[in-house]
Formats: sequence, C-alpha cells, structure tokens
Amino acid sequence: MLNDLKTLPATPRMPVLFLGHGSPMNAIEDNAFRRSWQALGRELPTPKLILCISAHWLTHGWWLTGMAQPKTIHDFGGFPAELFAQQYPAPGAPEAVAEMSAGLREPEVGIDTGEWGLDHGAWSVLKPMFPDAKTPVVQLSMDYGRPPAEHFALGQQLRALRERGVLIVGSGNIVHNLRSMRWGAPDGQAYDWAVEFDSVTKGKVEQGDLRGLADFQQLGQVAQLAHPTHDHYLPLLHAAGAAEPGEPVRFFNDTFQGASISMRSIVWGQTQ
Repeated sequence: MLNDLKTLPATPRMPVLFLGHGSPMNAIEDNAFRRSWQALGRELPTPKLILCISAHWLTHGWWLTGMAQPKTIHDFGGFPAELFAQQYPAPGAPEAVAEMSAGLREPEVGIDTGEWGLDHGAWSVLKPMFPDAKTPVVQLSMDYGRPPAEHFALGQQLRALRERGVLIVGSGNIVHNLRSMRWGAPDGQAYDWAVEFDSVTKGKVEQGDLRGLADFQQLGQVAQLAHPTHDHYLPLLHAAGAAEPGEPVRFFNDTFQGASISMRSIVWGQTQ
C-alpha cells in the first residue's frame, strides 16, 4: 500500500500540480512561463521526492523510472544547441520506486532500470522550479492504449503519496495541437475551439468535477481539435485523480502559446 512506505515517512500533505509545459524553449527563455515556474518552486514546501507524469513517455503498461541516476533526455529536434546542452542531474529513488511498484496492483506498475530517464516534459519545468537538482525525481509512464478513466483512477491511487512528502507533477497541456500552431502568434491569442476546450476544462476543475475530466472526448470536434492525440491531456487526469475533493485550487499561466497550446497550469492544495 502506498500509505505505508518504509522509505518515505509520513509528512504534512504536499500539493499536487498540473503544469502546461508548451515549447521546450520555455526551459531556457526568460519569459513569463519560466518565471512563474521559478516563483512556484520558491513557494512550495520542499518535497522529499518528485513524481512526474510527462506527456512524452508513452508505453504499453505503466512504468516507473527505477535507476539511481536518470539521464536527461532531449526528445525533440530543430532547436538551438543551448537547449540540447541542458542537463538536469537529479538523482532517482530506486528503493522508493520498488516499494511504490509493489504497492500498485490495479494496474500493475513495472520498473524501468535503463531505457528512459527524465524527458523534456519533466526537466523543462523542474529545472526552473528546483534548479539545484537535489530532490530525487521519478517519472511515471502512461499507457496510451488505456481509457482516460483508468488514468484518473491511477491518479487516485497515487494520492496517498502526498502524505509521504511526494510532490506529484503532471506535465502536459490542456490544449495541444501542433498541426495548428502559429509560431510567432502573440501569447494569449488562440483559436475559438482552443478557448472553448480550455474554458470547459477550467469549469470542471472549479466545480470539483474532476472525474468528469476523463469524459473530454464527449466534446466531439472541439476535443478532436484540442487534442488530435491526447497524450498531453492524460497527465492532467493523473494530477486531478491525486487531488483531494474540495481542496483549494488555483490557476496560473492561464494563457495560450502559438494560438493552439494552452499553458494553463493548476495547483491543488496550496493557496498563495
């Protein structure tokens, strides 16, 4: 059980985050998004461990990174050399991962000891937040072949980790359509369908209808335009599942990048 981990003693409850990560360039540019991640890192209680669910690790089944020193993965192309030079040498947490894997049974969650590491969905937001890279970081993959409701249900199982000093971070985007992206569009400018999907999602979060977030495909064409593939939406379901019913929620970075990327981000469990 995740509420009885020997390697992670009980702590006050940690917040849970969903971060819109957008372009990898946000990791190095001095813009409002990166500055907000830096400010958030200063506000948060210091975690004992960070569990990140990134849009960029899709697998058959669910897996946790179990290596002692996860590598920094540059899983993108066509960007400046400065971005490829970025490293985030945070340690892993093999003992905690072994206990977490053993405590998760429906679904079973395996341990990856070498294939993956920390992709840009993780390090691009964590490096501004925790630049010293001293807190252990573990990534959880997502089984893209499973229904959205199962991703939310796994997030519910992860909720107990918040009482063990674990900061749960979902990293994706509430709207993510690269095919329609307009490079150079002013931040905040967006398609009508992008604004609609973002607004409906915000409303469900504000109303506490977190389970209802898994029903996003019922929006039909609006959902299809917002997510031609929904890999960037699934981390939101894990984070929302880990939130406690009725706990405080706040939004930040509630604007758009490139007209079709919602940068809206969410903090559950902590107010400013």
